Amino acid sequence: MSILIFIIILGVLIFVHELGHFLVAKKSGIRVDEFAVGFPPKIWSWTKNGTKYALNLIPIGGYVKIFGENADEEALDPENKDSFLNKSRWIQAAVLVAGVAFNIVFAWMLFSISLMAGFPSVVTDQNADDIKESYVVVTSTYPESPAEKVGLETGDQITGITRGEEVLNLNDITVSSIQDFISANTETLNLEVARGEKTLNLELAPKTGIIGAEKPAIGISMDRIGKLQLPFFEALWRGVTMTGQMIKEIAFGLFGLIADVFTGNGSFDNVAGPVGIVNLVGSASNFGLTYLLGFTAFISINLAVLNILPFPALDGGRLLVVLIEGVTRRRIKPSIVNAINATGFILLLLLMLIITINDVIRLF
Repeated sequence: MSILIFIIILGVLIFVHELGHFLVAKKSGIRVDEFAVGFPPKIWSWTKNGTKYALNLIPIGGYVKIFGENADEEALDPENKDSFLNKSRWIQAAVLVAGVAFNIVFAWMLFSISLMAGFPSVVTDQNADDIKESYVVVTSTYPESPAEKVGLETGDQITGITRGEEVLNLNDITVSSIQDFISANTETLNLEVARGEKTLNLELAPKTGIIGAEKPAIGISMDRIGKLQLPFFEALWRGVTMTGQMIKEIAFGLFGLIADVFTGNGSFDNVAGPVGIVNLVGSASNFGLTYLLGFTAFISINLAVLNILPFPALDGGRLLVVLIEGVTRRRIKPSIVNAINATGFILLLLLMLIITINDVIRLF
């Protein structure tokens, strides 16, 4: 199920990105040869106004073929006014930025919808008045811990704990009260949790030394989470601020990672590829649809920030070429641009392969 959800999310986000390029290119009078949903083999296609629209079998996104995006003799011919390469630098830049812009706008929409529907949020002093139906939920389990061994999962709501005659009821449950109850001793306790429509009773014994502390623990992280539900206009504005904050945090994190690579401190421990994201999608889906929408917005912003990097084959790399040509007022030799983009594409594939291998290793 996590894999299926990941494929749907990836497909939607790539479609949104390519739709941005497509709409701005068409609006700017650039010939678009094909706009496809999914990847070949082809299921169905039709042609309208010179553009072939295709529905393909492999549902992991889509693509758009813009005339002149890759330099060749026909695209460079000055007579072909509908070529991407024969448009002004401003139009070229707008087409290249459109994919990133659509991913950001889409993230804002998802955040706003989630906030209107009731976005699962950690309860703080600042948002407590806006939070409804708060409860203590498991946010992660430690490997090889008592909690993991009895099957406690991310997203489980803790509704009660008993140990012999000692009882901690729902009305008394807080993160600190649970921690105090568990750490009192290492005797077996019964943990009552709600998982979707089910109520589970799990028996487990706390152990010392699980999280580097001497106090007994069962190996979980917890937060008090509730539904942050806002009216329409407030949700739209809060969606803007959440999107802006997320862009800032992701950009700083990404540039920090790049800086660490150049200083010899780089690590893939905090980087996730397709395999790692599948696991994250599974955890996000445990918190419900609105949380999954917010997580999709987070991935959309990640794609936007990554794509705007000035690296060959990415939108940012192509944008850098347009900027250089605009400043120098000279076209860079197409053979050089094509070679640089091809090299960049190969390097990106190698990087993705390394990250995926690292994801698989972390599973074991």
